[in-house]
Amino acid sequence: MEFNEKLQQLRKSRGLTQEELAEALFVSRTAVSKWESGRGYPNIDSLKELSRFFSVKIDELICSEEIISAAENEKKEFIGKYLSFLCGALDVFMAVLLFIPVFGNGAGSAVSLFGLTGVSPWIKAVFLIVLCLTVLQGICAIVISRLDKPVWSRHGITAGMLLSIACSAVFLLTRQPYPGLICFAALVIKGFLALKAK
Repeated sequence: MEFNEKLQQLRKSRGLTQEELAEALFVSRTAVSKWESGRGYPNIDSLKELSRFFSVKIDELICSEEIISAAENEKKEFIGKYLSFLCGALDVFMAVLLFIPVFGNGAGSAVSLFGLTGVSPWIKAVFLIVLCLTVLQGICAIVISRLDKPVWSRHGITAGMLLSIACSAVFLLTRQPYPGLICFAALVIKGFLALKAK
């Protein structure tokens, strides 16, 4: 008998609805529904709670192959959240480009973005827009990493990578190599983290 069938049987033997079981385990009803339909497995902590709640051993609830599958899924989710958080933190870090003197202002001097006078106002506005979008996206990625939304995390990582490419391109095309290199370094770090996560 599969885990989802065992869980349904145990829940019904106690006369509980999915919602009542979810409340007892402090999980969502959607999670219980997903487990019972065979679309996923509970994480290790939830397995322990199920075992305690129904007074059965974990290996009576779930076979070893299912435990391995559940552990692998939990590991993937953790890595995805961690990656999303780190990539978001790198994007938020780009806020330093607003204040540190890395922009060339002619005659070998470097100034912060707000002190930059050697470029046209619209280019300065583009710099500000791409940096602000990157920082906002980073904040969103950090918030999303705390939610249980792996699809959103993947989209956030992709958006962060695209914004890093845009920042690097904008700064390098306008002959601002230092901020361009900083953005490119952030892009390389994100790419390395994404490759390590796979």
